Amino acid sequence: MTERITGRSFPSIFQAWNPADNLKEDRTVTEARHDLIFNGASFFRLQWNNDVHHGLATGFTEKSIQQGLRRRQDLMSRNPNMILLIEIRYRDAHKSYLPDGHKWWRRDGKGQIVQGWEEGGYLQLDYSNPEFREQVAIQARAAIQSGVVDGIMLDWWDDDTDRLALAKAIRKIIGDKGLILANANDRHTPETASFINGYFMECYRSRTAEDWKRIADTLAWAEKNLRVPRINCLETWYHKSRADENLLRATTTLSLVLSDGYCLFSDPNPLPTPDHLHNWYPFWERRLGPALAQGIQRPDGSITRDFANGTAVYNPMGNNSVNISFSESRTSIATGKNQQSHALNSCDGDIYIK
Repeated sequence: MTERITGRSFPSIFQAWNPADNLKEDRTVTEARHDLIFNGASFFRLQWNNDVHHGLATGFTEKSIQQGLRRRQDLMSRNPNMILLIEIRYRDAHKSYLPDGHKWWRRDGKGQIVQGWEEGGYLQLDYSNPEFREQVAIQARAAIQSGVVDGIMLDWWDDDTDRLALAKAIRKIIGDKGLILANANDRHTPETASFINGYFMECYRSRTAEDWKRIADTLAWAEKNLRVPRINCLETWYHKSRADENLLRATTTLSLVLSDGYCLFSDPNPLPTPDHLHNWYPFWERRLGPALAQGIQRPDGSITRDFANGTAVYNPMGNNSVNISFSESRTSIATGKNQQSHALNSCDGDIYIK
């Protein structure tokens, strides 16, 4: 698995639940353009062994495991570097997840069950309950032992006593090899850092220079402090439309210069359509090959990083436009121009191919 993570070419894109929907091709072909995907059990053709209340399941049906293994083989045959993660619910879930009134639903001071994700009509789960934390860990182990996925994804992540206990319980039962991705948005979580392999950085704030600095700081921190192998996943949302390609390029190149992770530029969650739908952009084609060195901040405020086939450059929001010069002609993926010197605006990025 480590070889799949470290041996891939860049840029490297991930899929958060919902797909790229702008290509007229077989859906599996589009999925396999992504180097990492996380989704629910049904995406992987897995079926929990309690079909009525998934929260009480301790594994998957044997038939669905076989279907899931075929699904995995199909994806991996198209992209041998793919990493597959299943979401395990712990913070909230659909009301059918547990029986009515079950003790694992979270209750307020009046004994009323607490509402969860409003858009989905979810109810909160009581991960302060050690018995429920053990159940989450059992489901995580079942997912990894199925052989269908490489690890798990945990949403709504932060540092607190109960989540730390949950991270410890999961890591203890799945061992060292299973991957854990946690949605910490743009926050640092030093207490749980040693137990998780990557952040899903669902960055819903990207309107200001301060937002982009916070995102960059968190990504750089995660690349140094989370568990190896690291699988940090950076996502930002468009501001006006999917045609905000400077934001697409800024997100992609920020990921390239500060991490060995994955990136995504997608629709904003408040839209009435499913969350995280996105285009597949030509800018994302794997042209760069592997990284040759770490990113370097230039005196003009931009950050560059060299790869086998070219250089990625990120110019942060709030910075001045910069001039990027090379000793030989390079082709800009953004403009198509082949020349030695290229202008790069603020809140933008580019890839310059040798």
